[in-house]
Amino acid sequence: MFAQRLSGMRESFIREMTRLAIQHQTINLSQGFPDFGPPPEVITAAHRALDEGANQYTITWGNPALRQAIAAKMARLYGLDFDPDKHVTVTCGVTEAIAATLMSLCNPGDEVIIIEPFHEGYAPAVTFTGASPRFVALEAPDYALDLERLRAAFNQNTKAIILNTPHNPTGHVFTRAELEGVAALCDAFDVALITDEIYEFIVYDGRAHIPPATIPGLAERTVTIGGLGKTYAATGWRLGYACAPAALSTALRTVHDFTTICAAAPLQAAAVTALNLPDDYYTQLKRDYAERRALMMKILDDIGLAAQPPQGAYYVMADFSGWAFDGDDFDLARWLPQHLGVSVVPGSAFFGTPDMGTNLIRFAFAKKIETLQAAGERLRRRVQDV
Repeated sequence: MFAQRLSGMRESFIREMTRLAIQHQTINLSQGFPDFGPPPEVITAAHRALDEGANQYTITWGNPALRQAIAAKMARLYGLDFDPDKHVTVTCGVTEAIAATLMSLCNPGDEVIIIEPFHEGYAPAVTFTGASPRFVALEAPDYALDLERLRAAFNQNTKAIILNTPHNPTGHVFTRAELEGVAALCDAFDVALITDEIYEFIVYDGRAHIPPATIPGLAERTVTIGGLGKTYAATGWRLGYACAPAALSTALRTVHDFTTICAAAPLQAAAVTALNLPDDYYTQLKRDYAERRALMMKILDDIGLAAQPPQGAYYVMADFSGWAFDGDDFDLARWLPQHLGVSVVPGSAFFGTPDMGTNLIRFAFAKKIETLQAAGERLRRRVQDV
């Protein structure tokens, strides 16, 4: 009765954890959305767009002013030259941008390399195209990319590789040397690179995000994907974008046109204001997330969970082996909401290789300081009870 592509697939574990958070009225450190809102001027811009009539379809590629703002940002920050009328497409979030790109590239029998752990939406997006995912693991504690291991995954069936930097859920920020290694392999095997760069502004300790498309040899084979939800605390707006060379852009635009048509028109108009915020906004963003990261790491240390501070994004993968918990990561993720009032995500939900991540849980710290402090108080109860 059902499509074979759904075999072995289930709904999102991350969203399940949020439903548990609602059911048990917990502090939600599972799904990666803030408990604070966008900048006031961006909210004002959304109201203005609604009042001024931006309530009908936009051009399927996206609001022209927003595409121009995206292209201007890419040029100003990274020196990347995208024509807003040819190379930039506004999508319903990064998820749709990745799915549309894969659908425009892949055929049954193709393989797509996914670096694990990975956002749980990547593998289903590959499967929906008829292609097969091939997993290459980053390993704790540093989660660096092993280029020899990556090389072993490439073959004549490899059509694309998905690269997420800064990385969810490990927080790894890929280095220039790692990206140059990826570039060499993509060139040798004529493979497309699909990036997810939604956390580009959330980096720590003086690090800089390096867009893979800036690496020699990658510009003409890369679809650079980003979004506004994480940077501007507007995940529910579902605004993403894809920047790609002409041929790739035309292909993904065709898929986008016949799936979602266009992203929400008034929110696209308001997003122009977001992209034109002053540089001070991003400086403060980094400071605020650095403070949240420090508090999250302190909490994990206090309760005896082993973790490395993330280099970017706003998640921590924590090893709960020291808790001597009688169960695996799913058992713990379902136990925490009921008994301590905190929701997390089981680590193995981010792996395609069986039995990986079963000693891990992921915490999302995109929360107000007082929310994290309250979560810490709840988590410390277990330590006190042991």
